[in-house]
Amino acid sequence: MTAAGRPQREGLSIGAVLAQLRPDFPDVTISKIRFLESEGLVRPARTPSGYRQFGPADVERLRYILAAQRDHYLPLKVIKEQLDAADRGDSATPGVPRLPRKLVAISTSDGADRVPGAPGPDEFASDPDADARLTGDDVLDHAGIDGLMLEELRQYGLVKPSAAGFYDTDAVRIARTVKAMSDYGIEPRHLRAFRASADREVGLVEQIVAPVYRQRDADAKARADELVKELAALSVTLHTLLVKTGIRGVTGG
Repeated sequence: MTAAGRPQREGLSIGAVLAQLRPDFPDVTISKIRFLESEGLVRPARTPSGYRQFGPADVERLRYILAAQRDHYLPLKVIKEQLDAADRGDSATPGVPRLPRKLVAISTSDGADRVPGAPGPDEFASDPDADARLTGDDVLDHAGIDGLMLEELRQYGLVKPSAAGFYDTDAVRIARTVKAMSDYGIEPRHLRAFRASADREVGLVEQIVAPVYRQRDADAKARADELVKELAALSVTLHTLLVKTGIRGVTGG
């Protein structure tokens, strides 16, 4: 009992859990934890008024899930199957399923467990500069390209102005990248496959998250937004790895 005679809550709030996880998993968010709960991977108790109460086992379960995703790139479906097996007592170490030994984390030189150069989920969060209203002349100035190249970028779908005719900062980044590639004889028309591939990847993500966005509960949008970021990061990581392995064939490495 508290000094005021009220029952003291047992367990941790979702904010307290986040504070415990953040030192080891800087990218974790409250919406991520809620999403994992909605997918049945963690099941915290609830107070009569509906507040979540996480126990030590819940926190360790979350640590396992986050580490399995970050270090071993396991999909949530596989992680859930392993956790369910542990709950049934099928795991060698109940409550802490073992990861397959053949899966080894890929670490960068700074110790971060990710594919070098591949973005994490938070890099797909809303960009405050994305709503910038840049004119075509602004893009020419910032990217260092001429009007002909901008027209070709538009023609082949690499940049798209808004309905009002403005561009965002990503259009400038794309234009700069294409300009750098043009130094090697690559023209915008050669890059149509990049646009088509990106559209297919976005379409796949949209297909997966659309049902979540249509759910009517209050947390649906937050869960869907988290899922979009996670899937986008995984998609770019896969693309990076496929190009990396393909280039080894070119170089004979």
